[in-house]
Amino acid sequence: MSATDATRWFFTRAARRMDLAERIQTLLLTPSRTVKVEVAIELDNGELGNFTGYRCQHANDRGPYKGGLRYHPQVDEDHAEALASLMTWKTAVVDVPFGGAKGGINCDPRTMSQKELERVTRRFVQQIHDIIGPQVDIPAPDMGTNATVMAWIMSEYSKFHGFSPAVVTGKPLDLHGSAGREEATGRGVMYATEELLRRQGRQLAGLRFAIQGFGNVGSHAARLLAEQGARIVAVSDIGGAVRNPEGLDIPRLLEHVARTRSVAGFEGGEPMPADELLVSECDVLIPAALGGVITRENAQHIRAGLVVEAANAPTTPEADEILEKRGIVVLPDIYANAGGVTVSYFEWVQNLQNFRWELDDINDKLRGRMAAAFETIYGLATRKKISLREAAYIVAIGRVGRATLYMMGM
Repeated sequence: MSATDATRWFFTRAARRMDLAERIQTLLLTPSRTVKVEVAIELDNGELGNFTGYRCQHANDRGPYKGGLRYHPQVDEDHAEALASLMTWKTAVVDVPFGGAKGGINCDPRTMSQKELERVTRRFVQQIHDIIGPQVDIPAPDMGTNATVMAWIMSEYSKFHGFSPAVVTGKPLDLHGSAGREEATGRGVMYATEELLRRQGRQLAGLRFAIQGFGNVGSHAARLLAEQGARIVAVSDIGGAVRNPEGLDIPRLLEHVARTRSVAGFEGGEPMPADELLVSECDVLIPAALGGVITRENAQHIRAGLVVEAANAPTTPEADEILEKRGIVVLPDIYANAGGVTVSYFEWVQNLQNFRWELDDINDKLRGRMAAAFETIYGLATRKKISLREAAYIVAIGRVGRATLYMMGM
């Protein structure tokens, strides 16, 4: 099943429960447009590097298109469209005034120099600058990109349109980025988990967490959870995996990763096969890497009672049904990892106001948004006796659908 098909499956299940007409479903599912561009640059060795860039703009009836830029070899049109639709539902779930977009370049940043990454970024902006902008489409960091890449985008875009810090979010603080943006997705994951645990009469302290993916989202989530007393018993990244049933020393692990660029070889735990992390003995499993990692094959063996989707689309539809039948609660991606886009919204507002907010204020506002969104989702799920994922989609589809029909004059 393709990434787009998986996303549509979850949408369709919720839409049918809402008794949404087929023509309305088609209207809400179809992207506004998808742009595919050639990104050719000179590599450091003098050879020609040929890459392909994508930007899918899914919906903008609730506000400008909004979504990350991913630099990864698997980036293609299907992934861009699937992730763009997820952004549409995500921004609606946390009720920020954006639509959904996504895109990126099918390159491998791990094999490219900093100068090559800068050239490919600026060339990409030259190709798409006329379809992005502060009131049109606002990119942000995603897998393989960071604040530096956003700075290059802002710089190149401003050559065409004048000084425009609000064209991207996730920028360095010195270029009008927002305090708290770098760790926002991981912090939102923690807040989302706290909200559910509170309804269950539990708290973070003492619970065992396994985290797949130790990049920006996974590492910040691990640090913040550990600070609240949670035990991070296993983590993995592309280089390997490590576990410690008593809990990993996260500050030491972060220092190790800063030196070696992988969790592999960390002396504060024992190595483990990376594919075993998803079925580790733990209370909470956090997939924070690529999509489609929880499948029909491994869902039967997951031992966590709670799955918090820090990654986009980590659970296939078949696996989701298995987890639901087994009584494993899933905090869905369109809610659980919405902290990033929420603080991106705060950054965008600060740029438009030419005013900077304090970190404590930003974190309080993020907590408030995550709490309010969970209250809505949880209340609907409880009343209808449905999963949190289905409830989240129903909330999002309702908000986007009403906005779309209003904008069409219907």
